[in-house]
Amino acid sequence: MYKIDQAANRIIEVDSPKFSELGFTERHHLQEWLAHTPAALGEELLIIQKEFDGFDDTKERLDLLALDKDGNLVIIENKLDDSGRDVVWQALKYASYCSSLTKPQVIRIYQDYLNRFNKSENAETNIAEFLDEPDLDDVVLNTGYSQRLMFVAANFRKEVTSTALWLLGQGLSLQCMKVTAYCHDNELYLNVEQIIPTPEAEELMVSMSVKAKEEKVTVENQNSATRLRFEFWEQTIDAFIKSDCRLFDNRSSCRDRWLSAGSGVSNCPFTLIFGKVEARVELNVERPSKKENKMIFDTLFSQRAELEAKFGDKLYWQRLDDKKASRVRFHKPFEGFQKENWPEMIKWLIENMIRFEKTFKQPLLEAAEQMKKTVQEPVNTV
Repeated sequence: MYKIDQAANRIIEVDSPKFSELGFTERHHLQEWLAHTPAALGEELLIIQKEFDGFDDTKERLDLLALDKDGNLVIIENKLDDSGRDVVWQALKYASYCSSLTKPQVIRIYQDYLNRFNKSENAETNIAEFLDEPDLDDVVLNTGYSQRLMFVAANFRKEVTSTALWLLGQGLSLQCMKVTAYCHDNELYLNVEQIIPTPEAEELMVSMSVKAKEEKVTVENQNSATRLRFEFWEQTIDAFIKSDCRLFDNRSSCRDRWLSAGSGVSNCPFTLIFGKVEARVELNVERPSKKENKMIFDTLFSQRAELEAKFGDKLYWQRLDDKKASRVRFHKPFEGFQKENWPEMIKWLIENMIRFEKTFKQPLLEAAEQMKKTVQEPVNTV
């Protein structure tokens, strides 16, 4: 910090002594300053306990316990001149202990604090006023793992800042506050500055944490869906083997949404689809040549009325002009991820794949032969 000397148009460095050099201690000074003026930490906080040691089966004691404006508990650890090596571990332990505190317990802890310092105030009333609520009937305090950590020190060791940054990346709510004493003209000043995360980066880090959580949920959902599909196909293949359909006799279970079997025409498989909201049977025409695929599809489509009459239902024909492949499909809505629906789904797949094979097997062979003859015909030139 520098003092501006307007007369000389210069700046003069202000002395910054260590707290220990000034005779200050964590417990009798820094802790008291913050307990009486928590706004120095950069936000509105309600201190609800000091030197709290009410954890079952431990004699450990946290420095300050507070509530933020969202009703989350804030564990504040003060280390004055040096953060020490173990401050993060200590705070994590305290946060784990505090995570089990219920709403009535939080209120009682605060009431004990008020009584301890001879304050004739009511904890419930104070908390409600702090949270801008008429009462606490519908207020939730200390939800889930919402506990926050706040470290206060003049200097932070590298092992502390490194761990703090890693924990932030894991989505933990944590702040490192650097305190500095200044002395000028026999007057002392205290500066409190948030250094982790920096105020500029805090919003970005929150966004990144939310994104990471969303990605984690997505991956977990994908893994769950993968396991479900493998189990579904195991049951489906077993049922097919016991049926009159021989298409899937040599197939093994897989983790894909689809299970295919040969139709007798290369790269034109009969396919089963296991979806979250439906089951499907398909004929996929997916040869390397787009031209060949469209020729086979067009030949089959020209027989649409006859094929649908033989199948017994209207089919969904997809030429897919902008893609290489084409397909014909038949589907039915199902809640696929509900296992109780699987017997009905599997029965439906078997019945309709049998119908599909009987309907398309011979016409598909003939369409493929016709395509080959057309492709092999010489081109007349003038």
